[in-house]
Amino acid sequence: MTKSLLPKGEVARRLQRIQAAIAEEAANAGRGPGEVALMAVTKTVPASSVREALLAGADLLGESRVQEFREKSQFYRCRWEKIHFIGHLQTNKIRDIINRIGCVESLDSLRLAAALNSQAGAACQKLPVFIQVNIGAEDAKGGFLPEGLADAARQIAEMENLSIKGLMAIPPKGGGDLWFGRMRELSERLSAFALPGADFSGLSMGMSADFRPAVRFGATIVRIGSGLFGPRD
Repeated sequence: MTKSLLPKGEVARRLQRIQAAIAEEAANAGRGPGEVALMAVTKTVPASSVREALLAGADLLGESRVQEFREKSQFYRCRWEKIHFIGHLQTNKIRDIINRIGCVESLDSLRLAAALNSQAGAACQKLPVFIQVNIGAEDAKGGFLPEGLADAARQIAEMENLSIKGLMAIPPKGGGDLWFGRMRELSERLSAFALPGADFSGLSMGMSADFRPAVRFGATIVRIGSGLFGPRD
């Protein structure tokens, strides 16, 4: 982690500008501003800057690394329900986040789903999850391919200690409308299956450079890192 390079108060000012942009895009799409949550992505960001974002009204925090989360989260002074895990999660690290985070958005394999289900059950937790979709079928990214998503969703929905809340994706750079549109189609298709206990209305997609089109295509969570905290070291 490094010290923030932004002057005092700049995180709050940036947050207000981004919230205004989200509200504008939501209105243009016939949606209310309350339908889209701004997630402050905290990777390498000092705890003091994260707290500034929380105090200024950030809806959620997005944690990417288990060790970094363990070191910083004690200084956040927020409810654990406001913290989502969004990075690749190794099964041997699950114990470090169970009952300390509100949701795992990076559920990228059935193996991880089974391990999360087991650990959540042992901790008496019903764990909310987003299923990660490799929407562009990129070798360097994890997640379920669109063609296998329905079958995976059925299996995950049967795991009694997990609660599906939506889909998450990091689309390929460029062509945002195409990928965001496909994510919305997947959400609608899975919702039509009416799997017991599963909710596919959540769409976590869009980051600092492309959150505007993501909002237009139905994002319910946009993940903002550099746009809020400045360039990452």
